[in-house]
Amino acid sequence: MTTPVSIAGVRGLTARAGDTVLVDAIDFDVYEGQVTALVGPSGSGKTTAALALIGEAGPGIRLGGHVRVGGITVVDGDAAVIGASELRGRTVAYMPQHPGSSLNPARRTGALLAELASLHGGSVTDALEAAQLPTDRDTTRRFPHQFSGGQRQRVALAQTLACRPRLLILDEPSTGLDTVTRMRMAGELAALARGGLAILLLSHDQDLVRALADHVVVLERGKVIADALPERRTPAADRHDPVGPGVLEVRDLSAALRSRGRGPVLHGVDLELAAGACVGVAGPSGSGKTTLARCVAGLYERMSGQVLLHGTPLLVLRRRTVDQKRRVQYVWQEVRGSFDERRPVAEQVARTAVRLRGLAPSEARREARALLARLGVDADAAERRPDGLSGGQLQRAALARAALAEPDVLICDEITTGLDPVATDAVLAELGRMRMEFGTALLWVSHDLELLSAVAHHLVVIDGGHVVESGVPAEVLAAPRAAMTRQLVDAMRLGAIPEPVPGP
Repeated sequence: MTTPVSIAGVRGLTARAGDTVLVDAIDFDVYEGQVTALVGPSGSGKTTAALALIGEAGPGIRLGGHVRVGGITVVDGDAAVIGASELRGRTVAYMPQHPGSSLNPARRTGALLAELASLHGGSVTDALEAAQLPTDRDTTRRFPHQFSGGQRQRVALAQTLACRPRLLILDEPSTGLDTVTRMRMAGELAALARGGLAILLLSHDQDLVRALADHVVVLERGKVIADALPERRTPAADRHDPVGPGVLEVRDLSAALRSRGRGPVLHGVDLELAAGACVGVAGPSGSGKTTLARCVAGLYERMSGQVLLHGTPLLVLRRRTVDQKRRVQYVWQEVRGSFDERRPVAEQVARTAVRLRGLAPSEARREARALLARLGVDADAAERRPDGLSGGQLQRAALARAALAEPDVLICDEITTGLDPVATDAVLAELGRMRMEFGTALLWVSHDLELLSAVAHHLVVIDGGHVVESGVPAEVLAAPRAAMTRQLVDAMRLGAIPEPVPGP
């Protein structure tokens, strides 16, 4: 058997922010032609360790130890000696957890891919195909905001692949991907590794890690605690019975994109939510799920039909009353851009209770800190600015911010995809409390069919902007009627597999 060649070696890596130790003297290697996975709870140091491989660290973070990548010393002693700008294009490509904010909003996808491919000798078509994206003109002419969250994830992956790196760092690459696309992506990544690419995978997706990883490094509180993946956990059923009458009704809702020549992205959608109930919305990436969520939240103006709250029509957000804004809250998939980078997270979370419930600032801060603690974001993390929190911690802070409004309807758009099982349990417990205590109704958009089957009373499957299936989750998953539902369920049962699967 051929001995694997290490392209990146990490020895005694430390990272400190003031007196807080984020990474504590860890060692690991990343090998050519293999996948190394860093796993562990949110805030365990995975992203900090990965960024050290490109000589980067967050504001106020001091690196120590030794890191070599492709024969180049990146970190030596107590300083980074080479930065990402020098490594990128020669050795390393990095895709962050929520890449939407890193995509250039002013550049069309095809133009930027063509520029990267020209610089690095890559191929636009190959990059798009490897990222499970269509290669047609409709895709290459779009701007980032015209893609769904899952599609933006794949656009970012295509951009990294167009650079033809030797080492590819992927931070939660399956976030926002449906089960079919995730399975295909696993196959493509496995093929890239077999072709010689070294991959460092940061993920809470246990199926993806089990399918791809040759080596697993488990981090907890900045330390390596194991070199094997923990046993797989599935969410426990948590379907609280509805506690009241109808709260939200969506009637004949249709929506269109701003792009000329493109048809509607939603077609005549109907659904109802009772107090304390949960309606799950599933479907492939780009099917219209997030558009539906944004319409209900009042963030989408090119729509027709009605959204009714307690029988009263809701207008777009800028025309809703303060009370209506309080009653309908939205937690979206890519949350980092929704926080002010200059102010502590706890202060921003508390502002919801001040602005929408009229609480005094001191009382609002007390409630915010208590809620963040229940969600697993400790006091030290809560008092940091957003750039000092992991993606999973910031996701839970966004949930806390919305929950402090004590809403009648909470729209959850992929809010657990970047969370470890313990953090997911904390989120489910808090949402269960809201449903029982306040009668909060949940409209839950997710690609995780197992999760929706555990928490939802009713499941709606959307494909191509149409509702193609609707019913009790157990019945829909046991005997799916629509072709897309069958594909999603079959992929869920198979799990992510490391064999290449042709795209559509």
